[in-house]
Amino acid sequence: MSAPRFQDQVLVVTGAAQGIGQRVAERAAAEGGRLVLVDRADVVHEVVAGIVELGGEAIAVQADLETWEGAEGAMRQARERFGRIDVLINNVGGAINFKPFVEFTDAEIGAEITRSLMPTLWCCRAVLPTMVEQGQGVIVNVSSAATRGIHRIPYSAAKGGINAMTASLAFEYAEHGIRVVATAPGGTEAPPRRISRGTPEPRNAQEQAWFQAHIDQTKQSCLFGRYGTLDEQAAPILFLASSDASYITGSVVPVAGGDQG
Repeated sequence: MSAPRFQDQVLVVTGAAQGIGQRVAERAAAEGGRLVLVDRADVVHEVVAGIVELGGEAIAVQADLETWEGAEGAMRQARERFGRIDVLINNVGGAINFKPFVEFTDAEIGAEITRSLMPTLWCCRAVLPTMVEQGQGVIVNVSSAATRGIHRIPYSAAKGGINAMTASLAFEYAEHGIRVVATAPGGTEAPPRRISRGTPEPRNAQEQAWFQAHIDQTKQSCLFGRYGTLDEQAAPILFLASSDASYITGSVVPVAGGDQG
């Protein structure tokens, strides 16, 4: 029971340069995992350096996971380095704009879907042939409790797509020994972002009010009335990734202080 859960397993963590992805990587490395950290920002190399300094094993891969080429290339580099992929944690995503749906332009809607759905879709497609060949594997998708929320409807739609994909992939690939699961985080406290989401600064009081409204709704929907911590998000992700969750597949686990999303 006390043995490291990920000893000698190869875990690919996307969006690993900061926030939830970084904390997941650090905790998985402490439990013996061999890490492939994928991000398009070069600060991912600093995360790898920190893990290696503490005696962990990790490599960095810079890739744009919003494209098939980026996702396929990242999984190929993981296989070339370690020979297998036991766990894929799809953590890339994040709302860009916060305002009523009718205020979104068509370009902004497209950007939200590209940011918060396509990296997970592409990475699942890229990793599945390897896991099928192995006869086993785990995919943990990071969704969101914002599938029921205000002022980020395109983001909500993208995360709803991840929930549907999680359930359907679990059906389709269970016969190959592959589990597909997800968490749905609520609002999460984190250090200041080192890489911007691209959210524009509010230009007036109305835009500031729209932004504040989504924060207020997030806290009001949480029974604890607060944001979670990075560790409160990372722990359920790694539970689902581990053999402790070997009889769980197709499920989306809310991690939002009682907000079911």
